[in-house]
Amino acid sequence: MHEWKVKTGVSGLWDIPPLMITATLDDGLGYGLEVIRMFSEIAGLATIELGLLVTPEKIIDACKKNKPDLLGLTVLQFDSEENILMISRNLPSKTKIIAGGPVFTSDRGFARRTGIHFAAKNAAYFIQYLLQFDKK
Repeated sequence: MHEWKVKTGVSGLWDIPPLMITATLDDGLGYGLEVIRMFSEIAGLATIELGLLVTPEKIIDACKKNKPDLLGLTVLQFDSEENILMISRNLPSKTKIIAGGPVFTSDRGFARRTGIHFAAKNAAYFIQYLLQFDKK
């Protein structure tokens, strides 16, 4: 993908790409992060990857330091609710949380209760969100 972008001169959806930090709280495999990485690259997002099984404190610190436009999380377990609340309450005001994982389809109120701005059911929903995303 990178070679195609260089060859065509297409950098992404934005002249100045939004910054997204990605992490998992409770996912030790990271398939969701790989999907986020791949589609973020296609869209032209700038990303900082914190990795797997990252503590809420590390996520909050990285967001306060880098002030991303987006925080991308994969969430697998219902017992992550308190950690997500902690994160959502301590982020820079401009940072929007976009998340995916089975908890959002199993419990439709999970995103609202935890301060998630957008729950992506799949990669198509993630791209749809990015197409409408405005950094302002």
